[in-house]
Amino acid sequence: MRTRTLLPLVAAVTAAALTGVGPAHATPADTGTRVLAARVLTYDAGASAEFRAAVDRGAAIWNESVDNVELRPVAAGRRANIRVLADNGWPRALTTSLGNGTVYIGRQAVDQGYDTVRISAHELGHILGLPDRKPGPCTSLMSGSSAGVPCTNPYPDAAERAEVEADFGLAPARPAGRTGPVTHVD
Repeated sequence: MRTRTLLPLVAAVTAAALTGVGPAHATPADTGTRVLAARVLTYDAGASAEFRAAVDRGAAIWNESVDNVELRPVAAGRRANIRVLADNGWPRALTTSLGNGTVYIGRQAVDQGYDTVRISAHELGHILGLPDRKPGPCTSLMSGSSAGVPCTNPYPDAAERAEVEADFGLAPARPAGRTGPVTHVD
């Protein structure tokens, strides 16, 4: 009887350990350090129309690039941290707070030839706390449109990755005084 009661608990703990989902967990005893789980931010790309695959790829690129935050599609019936919408304007992000806001994948830039995955990763970068860095080279994701139409690089550079890691780490990289919405028009 006692074994039956423990099996679901053991299964849940094992699943959390294997997937990395769940509360902070200790590393092997010989290291004596703790590893904290990434902060999970959910996104709703249901209104991103023809850009859905580009949004999912942009989120996956951030997940490949940083450890302290993870972007996941929102579960049905839940409220997302990030809403992604398609519209006919220029791409932009409205950040309400670090990790929360709305991304607009504007068709105007796409019609001019800008890469949809780069646009998606760039706008998600704003939600993750990064400002525009214009003008800038193609190697900088946050250089946005200033890198030109031929630039299709959707990956953040080392400085951009480090800034997001710091922002979502244990100690804030910037003063906590950020308040109110911020709009980034690219």
